[in-house]
Amino acid sequence: MSHGRLFLASCLSLATCGVLFGIRSSCVDALVAHFQSNHAVVGDVLSMGFYGMGMIILVSSPLCDFLGMRRLLWLAFLMHVAGIVGFLFAPGSATDATLFWAKAAMFCVGLAHGLVEGVINPLIATVYSDNKTGKLNILHAWWPGGIVIGGLFAYFAAQQGLSWQLQWSAGLVPAVLYGVAMAGVEFPKTERVASGVSASAMVTATLHPLFLVFVALMAVTGATELGTGQWLDSVLKQTAKFSGILLLVYGSVLMFVMRFFAGPIAHKISSIGLLTVSAAIATVGLYLLSITDSPALGFAAATVFYVGVCYFWPTMLAVVSERFPRTGALGMGLMGAAGINGSAYFIGWMGGVYEREGAERAFGTVTLLPLGCFAVFALIWLWMRARGGHGANGVGAAR
Repeated sequence: MSHGRLFLASCLSLATCGVLFGIRSSCVDALVAHFQSNHAVVGDVLSMGFYGMGMIILVSSPLCDFLGMRRLLWLAFLMHVAGIVGFLFAPGSATDATLFWAKAAMFCVGLAHGLVEGVINPLIATVYSDNKTGKLNILHAWWPGGIVIGGLFAYFAAQQGLSWQLQWSAGLVPAVLYGVAMAGVEFPKTERVASGVSASAMVTATLHPLFLVFVALMAVTGATELGTGQWLDSVLKQTAKFSGILLLVYGSVLMFVMRFFAGPIAHKISSIGLLTVSAAIATVGLYLLSITDSPALGFAAATVFYVGVCYFWPTMLAVVSERFPRTGALGMGLMGAAGINGSAYFIGWMGGVYEREGAERAFGTVTLLPLGCFAVFALIWLWMRARGGHGANGVGAAR
């Protein structure tokens, strides 16, 4: 088994998801014109990618134990190719039939992303069981890394007058690369299976009250990061007269670099402490984005916001894997599903606010999300410190 090849394939698969996210964010207004519709309709189309991901990640994670991670990652590759090609040929009108076509293709892309998340999180947690926070953050650096690649390509392609279809087709390149990277590599059994923890014990572990709190928090932190990012370009073009895709790329560069340092930071203040501080910073950043009216303020707001949301997703996964290891792949799947379904709901909801109340209100309405997370994280942090601090449990641990 080659740990390096497995890590490379995992990073490339997540980068593919990021590339498609970045291109999608840049093409929102072009899609409005293509479908001869409005932002609410396009928001509904784009949200299908998140619903597809949220649905399959819940199923695929426990299937890692029974079907094997290799089969599921190959299925993700096939879904990526089918979804990308299908969306390329979505007809240009807003009838029920054509929108169904577009939604089905985007749903397929979401299924691919969900399968990727459902496999690579337990895969890396298994392969690097002694350094989960550090390795999961490095792995998830390739989500913003992919956004940088896709966003920059889409920006310069648009400057040259190239169609959104040509931009979207670029997602096939990293998809093929991760297919090549995983070819012929042996995949391990999941950590839960290798340790002999039963399926019933895994399900029981997901009923722990604190675990369920983390599932709810994942829905909100995911919506804060991904919901905002999906609308960044379209909103800031209206409020700041500035290309939001450049801020999305800039913020993604910050996240890419900062996630390589998550391990040492978490070692200093604990993973829960890192999440608490992150939520506070994200609240300030989202508020600043909601009042942005110039490129300079937009740049400053994006800096604060992306520093805040940088560690949310991978550190939430790491905390659950460390503290509730018996939840296994099912726990990872529940967390991922919560994060994506929360994002899907708020992307569609923000599109409706955009149409009803204007672009400037699209961000202001969700500022309370990270603020609420800050309050809950702070309470958990204080509670854990009173009990001796946050620490990782072995797979055999009951709590």
